[in-house]
Amino acid sequence: MIEPGALTAVSDVVIGLVIAVPVLLAGGGVAIATRRKGRAVGGDSASLATTTTTVDSQPQAPIPPVGEPAQPVDESPDLAPTTAPPGGTDAEPHTAEPLAPEPEPATYQGRLGKARGLLSSYLGAVRSKGKIDAGTWDDLEEALIRADVGVGATDVLLDDLRGRVKAGEIQGPDALVDALKGDLVAMLSREVPPLGHRSESASPASDPGADGDNQEERPVDVWLVVGVNGVGKTTTLGKIATRLTRAGTPVLLAAGDTFRAAAAEQLGLWGERAGADVVRGGEGGDPSSVVFDAVQRAASKGISVVLADTAGRLHNKVNLIEELKKIRRVADRSPGHVVEVLLVLDATTGQNGLAQAKVFLEAVDVTGVVLTKLDGTAKGGIVVAIQRELGLPVRLVGLGEGAEDLIDFDAEAFVDALF
Repeated sequence: MIEPGALTAVSDVVIGLVIAVPVLLAGGGVAIATRRKGRAVGGDSASLATTTTTVDSQPQAPIPPVGEPAQPVDESPDLAPTTAPPGGTDAEPHTAEPLAPEPEPATYQGRLGKARGLLSSYLGAVRSKGKIDAGTWDDLEEALIRADVGVGATDVLLDDLRGRVKAGEIQGPDALVDALKGDLVAMLSREVPPLGHRSESASPASDPGADGDNQEERPVDVWLVVGVNGVGKTTTLGKIATRLTRAGTPVLLAAGDTFRAAAAEQLGLWGERAGADVVRGGEGGDPSSVVFDAVQRAASKGISVVLADTAGRLHNKVNLIEELKKIRRVADRSPGHVVEVLLVLDATTGQNGLAQAKVFLEAVDVTGVVLTKLDGTAKGGIVVAIQRELGLPVRLVGLGEGAEDLIDFDAEAFVDALF
């Protein structure tokens, strides 16, 4: 017979087991779940602690300079690849960054999209008719005027084409468009000496103060760059400097625009790119003295070419003209000799550029035109107006921002790109 006290003790044990067993089972489940979770993430808890400690204990690699490939970081054994890299186990990992693509050379075909787009719609309408009628001539006239060929040049071109159509020389719209293309090439083509060519007829006698004892010795060629402010005059001069130095001709730059703020600093940056020295004057100083000093320094250093920037203030026309005349005279003093006076025009200004050009033609003997921003306008026909109305050849054209985007004018390539 079991005593009541013993029965109470057994009962307490059973109740304790009933309570304890579920708790123990629940704790084991949590532990199992924790281990499973650790393996799912990347290993057991011990492995995770080791990896973190290894990464944290390593010194961080310094940030490489811009443009240099970052150094490869050693991976931990747990993260090492299990397969060999392509090319076998001896192949080294490729860490070099891809090289930047080389800039495409400036071409008329690639950079005259806006001008070509304007003409193509009109020429397409002419070709699609299948015959030459009154509407054909209206389309051609509007196309040429909108492209800034100019009224005078447009009349000359269309009168010639009408006569040839009437004579039966041109039959059909396709032949008419081809004839227009040929006439434009002929109108733009002219024989001009190479840039920097020293004319035998040029005489230093234009300056009464020239030193007559040394007139036959002219070792320094001077190029003057003129134009209104904002057309890209200083930038053009810098590009010419880069072009000449790359061709092996040493140059010296003269910051003759002493009135525009930061003009000398801008020219100085181009001088650094071209590897050329810059002669500067005081702000608001006499630009003629800057050019004179540049010529003297070039002669002493054996430098054959001086490129001189000038001011372009049209708000005071009389003073500007007199200033340019003086610069021209001073630059022509021995040992200097002016061989180029390049007028810079902005192609986007269209016919307004012609009015500006006439101011400079009154002041100096311009030898040619540099047409900038030709790639940014649909008014490519301004080239025709410049050569016909100003009687000046377009020597260089700007087809972009880079130094290599200032190229020689080529009439046939230019017209081909438009058509």
